[in-house]
Amino acid sequence: MNENQKILNCNDVMKILKCKKSKAYEIIKTLNCELKEKGYLTINGKIPSNYLFSRLNIQ
Repeated sequence: MNENQKILNCNDVMKILKCKKSKAYEIIKTLNCELKEKGYLTINGKIPSNYLFSRLNIQ
C-alpha cells in the first residue's frame, strides 16, 4: 500500500486492520453502503482511504 493511495482494496484493508479477507470485504461493503446513501458513486471491493480512516478514527 502506498501512503498516497486514494482508493484501497481488500488486501490494503486487511493489512491496515490486521483482519481476515471476509471481514475486510464486510467493512468495505458497509462503508460503501454509507457512501451510496450520501449520494456518492462506489466501486465494489474498494473504498476511499480518507473515508475508511475517518470512519475508523485512524490517522
